[in-house]
Amino acid sequence: MLADFLRLSLKALSERRARAVLTIVGIAIGPLILVMMSSVVGSYSEYIVERITSLGQNAIAIFPTENYRLDAEDLNYIRTFDAVKRAEPFYNTQGIVKRGTEETKVSIFAVDYNLLFEAIGSLEIGEGAIPPETDTLSSIIGRKIAFKDDTRHFSLHDVLTVTVPKIEGGKITGKKTVNVVVSAILEEYGGALIVDPDSTIFMSLEAGRRLLGLDKWSGVLVLADNPANVKPTVSALRQYYEEKVQIIAFSSIAEAISSVTSAITFINFSTSLSAFAVAVAGVAATMITSVMERTREIGVMKAIGYTNFQILLMILLESIMMSLVGATAGISTGVVGAYILSSRGFRIGGIGESGITLQLNPLITPTLIIQTLALTILIGLAGGVLPAYRASKIPPVVALRYE
Repeated sequence: MLADFLRLSLKALSERRARAVLTIVGIAIGPLILVMMSSVVGSYSEYIVERITSLGQNAIAIFPTENYRLDAEDLNYIRTFDAVKRAEPFYNTQGIVKRGTEETKVSIFAVDYNLLFEAIGSLEIGEGAIPPETDTLSSIIGRKIAFKDDTRHFSLHDVLTVTVPKIEGGKITGKKTVNVVVSAILEEYGGALIVDPDSTIFMSLEAGRRLLGLDKWSGVLVLADNPANVKPTVSALRQYYEEKVQIIAFSSIAEAISSVTSAITFINFSTSLSAFAVAVAGVAATMITSVMERTREIGVMKAIGYTNFQILLMILLESIMMSLVGATAGISTGVVGAYILSSRGFRIGGIGESGITLQLNPLITPTLIIQTLALTILIGLAGGVLPAYRASKIPPVVALRYE
């Protein structure tokens, strides 16, 4: 019987082809928007959160404000916290590296190497080895400094000529040139959105003082003994320093970005629902018209023994069939649209030499497809239930007299 009803539904749709096609197009818009936007937003948000999380769930960075200077007394105070595993100062500045005939902007971090690799657990050495902390002339460079477009510019033991700001009395008075030796080259990291290891030169803390001439700490890098202790430590530090410093917990940034992307996903879902609501009205209008045109046919069917439930099921199957076709068309088009949208890339400026351009495949999961399909079928049921109910209640005698 179900097979017969399916054949009748397909026959009814084919007889009213133009109306059915327009209704299916209206139904397909919702799945298209939902799949395309949700998959693209999902892929970028997952990548961003993963990158920030990779900086260290237990890492905290403390930066002094313009009118405050961190010193040894602050460092000793931070180290008194039971939850603080390690705390070390670091220097940070910008520089320009001569690479062939071009000049490349780079970030320079003078930091304790062991703390650096402990805080950023996914940071790996590709070539060479970590130099001793006492070696002020050696450095670790990012992948984008050593290579450009798969062309190698620097190898191990090469000398980098770096132009950096000249600091005198805490003020920039000009520029100076320093030479550092490449002791190690990092594996490609991919950008962390806060720092970009691929475009960074890492030196020892002593090199920051003696080679770069920096006398004011750029900040203090803190490593908590457990990710669960990060928030209490940040709260205590903020209460103590108030507005004197800025405190950044990488795990908190990841949480904040997750909240933002969740809000974007909700907005996208709400927008899709408006398209689905229009589709409900379209399905309902199509099915009501179909029932009116087939009143006499329904009367004949009831006269030869079809029950109210069978009539209701037949009309509902028509709306469900349109929903299935619309869902298939919408999901397929949404997948294609998601790949086209993702191929444009997403650029984040202010990081590294020229910012970071993310080009990721959309995150199309079975869960997303199943949810979209289920929601679209629900649209068919919602739009078809009233016309189907009305059709099932038409008296046979009245239906047979209908012209």
